[in-house]
Order: sequence, then structure tokens, then C-alpha cells
Amino acid sequence: MTQTQARGRVLWTPEHRSTTAGLLLTVTLIAFENMGVATAMPTLVADLDGERLYSWPFTAFLVASVVATVVSGRVCDRRGPAPSLLAGPAVFLAGLLVAGFAPAMGVLLLGRFLQGLGTGTLLVATSVLIAAVYTDRERPVVYGANAAAWVLPAVIGPSVAGVVTERFGWRWVFLGLVPLVVLGVALLVPVTRRLARHVPGERQRRAGVPAAVTVALGIAALTWAAQHPSGAAPVYGVMGLAAIGLGLRRLLPAGTLTARPGLPAVVAARGLLAGAFAGMEAYLPLTMIGVHGYSLALAGLPLTVVAVSWSIASAIQGRHPDWRREMLLRTGFVLVAVGLLLLTAVSQPWCPAWVAFAGAAVGGGGMGIALPSVSVLLLRLSPVAERGFNTSAMQLGDWVTSALAIGFGGVLLGLLASAEQPGPAVAVLGLTLAAMAVTGALLTGREAR
Repeated sequence: MTQTQARGRVLWTPEHRSTTAGLLLTVTLIAFENMGVATAMPTLVADLDGERLYSWPFTAFLVASVVATVVSGRVCDRRGPAPSLLAGPAVFLAGLLVAGFAPAMGVLLLGRFLQGLGTGTLLVATSVLIAAVYTDRERPVVYGANAAAWVLPAVIGPSVAGVVTERFGWRWVFLGLVPLVVLGVALLVPVTRRLARHVPGERQRRAGVPAAVTVALGIAALTWAAQHPSGAAPVYGVMGLAAIGLGLRRLLPAGTLTARPGLPAVVAARGLLAGAFAGMEAYLPLTMIGVHGYSLALAGLPLTVVAVSWSIASAIQGRHPDWRREMLLRTGFVLVAVGLLLLTAVSQPWCPAWVAFAGAAVGGGGMGIALPSVSVLLLRLSPVAERGFNTSAMQLGDWVTSALAIGFGGVLLGLLASAEQPGPAVAVLGLTLAAMAVTGALLTGREAR
């Protein structure tokens, strides 16, 4: 049997095909929404006279996602993934409609908030669904397929959103996804009906919603402080950091912040990976424009290389389910560190611009083998009754460290450089993020011994 046939037997067997189709469509929808909104944002914000609130559609989405992630984790542990799999698309659909018909910036923010609620709910539920339907040996294949589902949106999403925005208006970036959400619900309904009856465990870790709200507000305060420098910004920036730290103590497995061996180290690894790479992705197009003179249309090409490399590496790990996940995770960290160092070099005028594409390929490959390994290890180490809690903790770590890394870059940009000449700030950011990846590799090496 070839590797392709083996992959097909996991994804498209009679008992799996509808689950696989529903999962991949859900991932594709989230990816298209993510890519499309970023492309259409300048136009829609100008149309609604909301230039001063440019960052808040993204912040509203992130804040809502944090809260929804925690709530969905609790629901999945108590009642299984079915309620979240049905509620998530419904709320996401409502958000698309509200944003698509928004007459003013405030209504748009409400739509983005609803989209964040739906996305956070779905991300946890789909992970718990994978745990319930696929075996430990099958899960690497599923995660590889999920990564592939991001490639098409990453490659054509910005272009399609740009064309739709120019020819039909930015509202259709939201409204055009509505039929696909309806189709996704139609695919997921029979899947939820076939799930075995969920029996909650006697002992469960329950994340507190107040703690989630505290973290969400902390992220909002920190993001605002980073993007709107002022005399008061350091004050509410520090308050935001304190709120995040206080809330995470209730939302993460004990020992995560010190990377205690076992499950806490796995959750910490996800945060380090996500934060390190998200920070550089956010400022790479700005670097290509400000340092190397790329046009706006070409500046995002290294990110396309990231998506393709990520998908290829993820597919490769999926074809080898017996590879040691701890070793793959460590290798992924090393590749991400090398990629970040190459991208750091690109922040300097003496470095050829083509190095950005090499760094994107190496770093994207590292993410492609590391993130599926984190997910496999997390489910392997999680009691059935705590899969929702641990999955939401992993996703929270992803979002929080990404927000911190991007916010740190914004602070550096204000202190050391400017949007027109970002080189010095991006160099410091890149070295810091590479150090994060090296730390992850050392922690993972400790786990493997």
C-alpha cells in the first residue's frame, strides 16, 4: 500500500469521510475569513470612517476568541464536542451577517466579536472531535490535512478578497462565506449525531470564565498600549500584563509557566512556537517594503512560501505516524530558530532580499512538523475528561504569546525605528523570538531524555 493510499484510508473511509469533510471545510472557512478580512480592512475602515479604530476589528475578534475558547473547553468536557460544533458555526454565521450589513464601525466591531466567539468555539471543538473520532496513530494524518486546508486560502485568499473588495465591495468578503458556513453545518450535523454518548468524568479541571475575561481585557489593554503610544500607555500596558498573568494561572495546567515536564511543557511549547513565529510574520511584509523596497503586492510573497512549506512539512509528518513526536517537536523548534535568524538578517539593508524566502521556507517547515506533534502529544497526555480544558489551554497559549510578541514588536517600532525604516526594531524582535525558539528546543530536549 502506498503512502497516499494509507492517507486516504484514514481520511476518506466510510466512517471518517463526512467528519473529514466537515473538519476541512471548517478550517478552510476560518482561513479564508482570516486572510480576506486582513486584505479588506483598509477599505472597509475608510468606508465606515473608523480609521482611528483600525486595530480594533482584530482586537475584538481576539478578545472574543479567548473567552469562547474557555467556554467551549468547559462544554466539551461536560457534554462532548457536539454542542460546540453546532453553536460555533451558527455564531460565526451571525457575525458574518452583522459585519456584512454593518452601517457603522460599532456594528462592524460587534460582527467581528461574534466571529471571534464562533472561531474560538470551533477551534476547541474540532480538536476534541479529532480526539474522539481518530486514533492516536491517525491523528498526524488529520493534522497534515488541516495544514493543507490553509494553503489555498493563504495563496489565493488575499488576491480573491482584493478582487471582491474592488469589484463588488468589502461587504461581500463577509457575505460571500455565508453559503459555505451553511454547507459546513450540513456536514457537521450528521457527524454530531454519530458521536458516542459523552460521559463526563467525575474529576474535571474547569477553567473559569471570569479568568478568561480577565485575560481578554488584559490583551485588549496591552494591544492598545502597544499601538497607541502615549504617556498613559505604559500604565495600562503594565496593568494588561498583570491581568494576563493573573488570569492564565487559572486557565493553564499547573506548571505551564515553568514548563514542568509532561503536559505543562507541551502547552508551553505551543505558546513558544506560536509567539515566536507570529511575531516575525506580522512584521515581515513591513520589512520587505521598508528595507528592500518591495511593493505592497509583493511584500506578502514570503508569507505564501511559509504556507506552502508549512503544508508540505505537515504532510510529510502525517505520512510517518510512528516518528517520535518529541524529536519532531525539537527539530521543529530548531528549524524555526534558524528561519527566524535568517529573517532577522533580512531586516538589514546589507542582506539580500531573497534570504527572506529561504527563512520563510525553513521556518514554515519547522512549524509544519512541530505544531501537529504538539497536538498529538497533548491528546496523548490528556485524560478524556480534560481534553476540552487542555485544548483550550493550548489555544490560549497560542493567542496570548502571539499577542505579546506582536505587541512587543509595536513597542520596539515606536522606540527604535519607524514604519518607514523598521530595520533596527525588527532586528531586536527577531533575535528575541529566535531566543524563544532556542529555549523551546532546549526544553523539548529535556523532555526527550
